[in-house]
Amino acid sequence: MKNTVTNANPCKVITGLARLSYANIWTAKSINGGTPKFSTSVLIPKSDTATVQKIKAAIQAAYDEGESKLKGNGKSVPALATLKTPLRDGDVERPDDEAYAGHWFINANSNTAPGVVDINRQPILDTSEIYSGVYARVSLSLYAFNSNGNRGIACGLQNIQKIKDGASLGGKANAEDDFNDDFTTDADEDFLS
Repeated sequence: MKNTVTNANPCKVITGLARLSYANIWTAKSINGGTPKFSTSVLIPKSDTATVQKIKAAIQAAYDEGESKLKGNGKSVPALATLKTPLRDGDVERPDDEAYAGHWFINANSNTAPGVVDINRQPILDTSEIYSGVYARVSLSLYAFNSNGNRGIACGLQNIQKIKDGASLGGKANAEDDFNDDFTTDADEDFLS
């Protein structure tokens, strides 16, 4: 029997298979001197039109729910098309980053650490299991913001479900890959002499 969950919150999205980049989910980090937050960039293949449509619908729902916040002291609510929204085109905004090619991306953050589980929904406590490059499903919450003249729709990071490992996007190779050749030594040679 397949587990089905009804999502009553129109501003919440559970992605299909996505890839994490700039994954700061174990320790909150400050960006440009701001409040430290847990965050990740979620790379969504452009072929995953179902997830993209869910995100667009959640952006619209967050806009509708947040009209009074977006209006602020103004006379009217700005049109959604004029506001900052979180869904971005990797081919356009990150043309030199191969990981973003053929993907949409959405940057998500939170003041609290996300819940992290494996494919069987068991908690992951080993910090080496979730990294930039891992494939996962991500629970996101979209909401309106109006702060110091900046208005738009932002994305909150809720939870992460690791689906499978992927090549690290951090630029650092793992030890297994660095030492995968057939290195041999001459048994008579003393390396310490």
